[in-house]
Amino acid sequence: MIIKVLIGVLCGAAVLTVGILIGHYGITKSSGSAPSWVKDVVKDVDETLIERFLSEVDNIQIQENLRELTKVPHMATTAGDEQTVQFMLKRWQDPDSGLDQAWREEYLVYLSFPDPKNPNKVTVVNSSDAVLHTVREKEKPYTDDQKDPAVVQPYAAYSPAGHPKGKLVYANQGKPTDYEELNRTVDLRGTIAITRYGGAGRAAKAINAAPYGVIGVLVYTDPLDINDGLMSDTNETYPHSWYMPPSGVERGSFNTDYGDLLTPYLAAKEETYRIPVKNITGIPPIPIQPIGFEDAYTLICALGGKEVPATWRGGFNCSYNYGGPGFKNTSAFYNSDVKLDIYNYEEVKNSSNVMGIIRGSVEPDRYVIYGNHRDSWVHGAIDPSSGTSVMLELTRVLGRMVKQGKWRPRRSIIFGSWGAEEFGLIGSAEYTEQYYSKLSERTVAYINVDIAVFANATLRASGMPSMQNVIFQAAKQVKAPGLDSTSVYDNWKRYSNRTSPDHGLIPKMGYLTGAGSDYAAFVHYLGITSMDISYTYDRTKTNARIYPAYHTAYDTFDYSSKFIDPGFVSHQAIARTAGNVLIRLADSLVLPLICSDYAEVLESYLNTAVTLYEDQLKAKGISMEPLKRAVTSFRSAATHLDQVIRSSDLANETPLKVRRINDQLMLLDRAFLDPLAFPDKYAFRHVIWASSSAGKPTFPGLADAYDNANPSGQLSDWEKVHYHLSVLSQAIEGAAHTLVDVI
Repeated sequence: MIIKVLIGVLCGAAVLTVGILIGHYGITKSSGSAPSWVKDVVKDVDETLIERFLSEVDNIQIQENLRELTKVPHMATTAGDEQTVQFMLKRWQDPDSGLDQAWREEYLVYLSFPDPKNPNKVTVVNSSDAVLHTVREKEKPYTDDQKDPAVVQPYAAYSPAGHPKGKLVYANQGKPTDYEELNRTVDLRGTIAITRYGGAGRAAKAINAAPYGVIGVLVYTDPLDINDGLMSDTNETYPHSWYMPPSGVERGSFNTDYGDLLTPYLAAKEETYRIPVKNITGIPPIPIQPIGFEDAYTLICALGGKEVPATWRGGFNCSYNYGGPGFKNTSAFYNSDVKLDIYNYEEVKNSSNVMGIIRGSVEPDRYVIYGNHRDSWVHGAIDPSSGTSVMLELTRVLGRMVKQGKWRPRRSIIFGSWGAEEFGLIGSAEYTEQYYSKLSERTVAYINVDIAVFANATLRASGMPSMQNVIFQAAKQVKAPGLDSTSVYDNWKRYSNRTSPDHGLIPKMGYLTGAGSDYAAFVHYLGITSMDISYTYDRTKTNARIYPAYHTAYDTFDYSSKFIDPGFVSHQAIARTAGNVLIRLADSLVLPLICSDYAEVLESYLNTAVTLYEDQLKAKGISMEPLKRAVTSFRSAATHLDQVIRSSDLANETPLKVRRINDQLMLLDRAFLDPLAFPDKYAFRHVIWASSSAGKPTFPGLADAYDNANPSGQLSDWEKVHYHLSVLSQAIEGAAHTLVDVI
């Protein structure tokens, strides 16, 4: 019996041993023959590759990119623009450092130009139509750049042609409240208004004026707003410093909607339906023309009438008066009119986006998009060529890694060099309209680097709150220009910071609440998580609302290399920071987006809304409790998802779980879209980041509705407040449900 038991045990042991050996060698053999993609599927971002990328970004390459891009003026659809198209294609199709594929996308778009044969004129004329003063038609040349015959005359794109003549009045910034105040003092019928940039959008300065009977508008940049009051080109302004010289004129597009004006919500292809020109909205109903502050000084200092409020005063060393209307009786212009002769014309022209891609290895159907517009008003060294020169350096470094077989991103990267941005974000808007479905379903994030470098003091970044983490992570790895022991992150925090309930003292990020650059269509129309990044100036040292050569003929390579970023080290820092973010978004196993950071901002917005509105809403029988519950729900869901990500060993999870989590992160902002929330705001659908005129750090639709209802007291206006409260509550609650488990 014992012998039988021993034999049984030995046989069992032998069978077990054989089984283990078979299992071991079987598994080893099986794993040895596993397809190569298995490792790729679980691979995370390679920190060594990021270090290599940072080391290879070259400031001199960026400098030479900018030199090439600014050789000639390249306004949209001009011969200079076509030169930049060819330059981009050549670089992106380079066999050693180009992209996988590059091509041009064509659109037929509605643009507005001054007539070179009949230049726009602004004159002061007496009762006999004799000219007493003529406003300078082109800016004063200081270098050969300004002498280039392709430099376009300063003009207001989309201003109608016309020849209005009337008495001059000063209307501050052309805001609705400015015209309302002015109209209490002066009969505005038949007048010409002069306004300064700022406060209201370009087109709004004329749109706000027309109902009062104003027949024409001038707009200028006041030296107080751009030059810290400096006015002399003998020793104070360019070419002696970065400040705008007296004849400098800010060109611009004077329309309120973005995208091609004739094809709303449709890509502007050859056979696309176009609305009648008379149906275009959001453009000036009366002629408007920008001028330099040297001429504005001559006109404003001669105005009669009462003195304006202190808040209306600019930097001129004279009294700012409303106008009588017209000039004071001690002026040589007394009893004279200002006349505008505007010869602008509109034309449908072919505009090109230049597109390039690096295909993803694991998830090629997930896109990280990096974009910057290519067209400028003149040479555009800063706007936009600082961004284009940085983008070209990114693609050179990344393209060479791909060509050498040393790297391929997990997800596909799409690069967009947008056309006709200066006329209203046209290239990017048409792209999103043409590929609406694909981009909505597949785009992880959009990175916008338009003006890469305003100045050389500190980083500035804006974006969806979920982007904060990856921007901070990237900024910590890049050295601040000229400060080798300080990171871009720490330098940024020193210049601009806030105290976060979750993170303590951190750099202050902005939000993408308007349509200032090509992120607009991605944020507001498609609901794609986006960011905009640049290097900028120390706002404690200047009151300039933007860099002073903005949209002038002085925005040249000379200006940039002398006064904005000598050595191009700030360009290099932006390239390293933006490229670092790009690699992390394209390569991370789990998208580096943090939902809890979104919850923090929603809570801040809620607290402001409760403080400002709750008592009044209660009095109207409108409860804010649904909004409070929705924000609480979102915080709970965001915390849950963050915990799932932190606690899971996702490299050893099924790839479908990783894909599911990434889709939750990718699609979060789509949940905030409501196509019916803002019927009066073209292509604005994101209920958290839509533009607002209320000026309050809270939910835009609610803030605007309240600001309208509170003074009017109309029941219908309070109903709109209730409506926007419901839209918000349900959008936030719906977004929360996208972050929790399936059921």
